[in-house]
Parts: sequence; C-alpha cells; structure tokens
Amino acid sequence: MNNNRKIIYYKDELNDEFSKAKIKPRVINENYKYIHKNPLWNIASFVTQNILLVPIRILYAKIKFKVKYIGKEKLRSYKKTGYFVYVNHTQPFGDTLIPSIPIYPKRNFFIVNPENVSMKVLGNFVQMMGAIPIPSNLDAMKNFKKAIEKTICDNHAITIYPEAHIWPYYTRIRPFKSTSFTYPVELDVPAFSITNTYQAYGKNKIKIVSYIDGPFFANKELPKALQKKDLRDKVYNQMVERSQNSNIEVIKYCKQESVDGDS
Repeated sequence: MNNNRKIIYYKDELNDEFSKAKIKPRVINENYKYIHKNPLWNIASFVTQNILLVPIRILYAKIKFKVKYIGKEKLRSYKKTGYFVYVNHTQPFGDTLIPSIPIYPKRNFFIVNPENVSMKVLGNFVQMMGAIPIPSNLDAMKNFKKAIEKTICDNHAITIYPEAHIWPYYTRIRPFKSTSFTYPVELDVPAFSITNTYQAYGKNKIKIVSYIDGPFFANKELPKALQKKDLRDKVYNQMVERSQNSNIEVIKYCKQESVDGDS
C-alpha cells in the first residue's frame, strides 16, 4: 500500500484545503435560523440524529474503517453535562459520523463551514444532522453564540475541528489557533479530544483507532485570553501525542518548498 501511495503537496498547514467538494458557500447572515422553535423541526432533528443516523454511523465505522475506540469511559461521567469535543479533520464524511458513536446517546452537534449547509436539497438535512455553520458577519455571530450556548445548556455535545480544513488521511496534527477554545472557557464546561489515527492490520488493510482524552479544563487562575491558550495547548499536545500511534500513510504530504528546491 505504501509503495503506491498518493502524494499531495501543500504550502500552508493552517489554510490549505484538500476537500474534493466544490460548493459555493451561502452567506450566513443575521437571517439564518440557528435556533428552531417549530416543534416539528426539533422532532425531525432528534429523529435524524438519534435514530436514522445511528445504524449508518455504526455500519460506516465498522465496514469502511473497522473503527476501534479507546477511552470511551472518559465521557460517561458527563452524561448530564454539555461539553466540547475537538477532532482532527481527515475525513470529509467520516468526521461527522465517527465521533458521534462514543458520544451517543447524547446528541452531537458540529461547528462547520458555510459550504456544509449550502447544498440546495441537502442543506436543511445537514442542519438537522446537527450542523452549526460559522457566521459570515457580526450580526449573525450573536445568533451563532446563542445557538452554541443553548446547545451546551441543553446538555448536548458540540464537535469542533480546530484544524478547520480537511487533509484526507493525514497522520499528524496540524497547528491550530486558540479561537475555538473561547467557548468552553466562557461556558465553563469540559473539553475532550478525539484523535483519529490510521493503523495497519492484516494484509494491506487500514483501520482507524480513535483515542478519546479528557476532560480538559483551562487554568482559572489565568486571564481569560491566556485561559484559551492554556486549554488549546492541553488539547493540542494530547492530540499530537496520540497521533504518533498512526503507523501507515495512505497519502504522503510534502511541503511545496522542498519540491521547488528540487526542480
């Protein structure tokens, strides 16, 4: 498998995107309905998340990647508490399904880019699945924050991809900012990490082993701005450590500078 692996060249670990989906993002403004008061919508969302998607998640995880979870017990003490989960972003579809399995029966919501809710037919369905799109302006930001606060107060989970961009099958952890750690700091709730690693088994086969770690809390003795960085560093360092358990590369990533230097 390794001899025939694909090579992807990158320039910027923070901003390069390698998702194959090309969707024109809609503008998420103050008119976007983050919180639905219609009971039928909320029932449909619950059924979608906690009934319809359950067998799909399980079948996908077992058949495609034979996913194994290590550390599921760490979530059990927080069944009645909302929390945030930070996950490395290496699968366009699987990254929404794989984290939800150990979190179940707690509902799991996702902070996503606007592209994810911009598909004409599927946009509403993706929102029912739990998508919370990043706002496009400051007016929408107020509603975005209210939605996050309500979701956590309702004792649900919110998954965040701090790397922001999809790098398929990437085996290390890319640098990420402390911005998204504002939410657990301000709401004073725990943060967990799920690090998906790629490991070889059998003959030329690959599986995902997901390591669940936490809870992580910021140091309350620090100023708020430093609390975010403190929490980010705790999560980042743990994910970096877990990522070292990957032992196979499906895709090799090379920085563009080295290619330019060889040519």
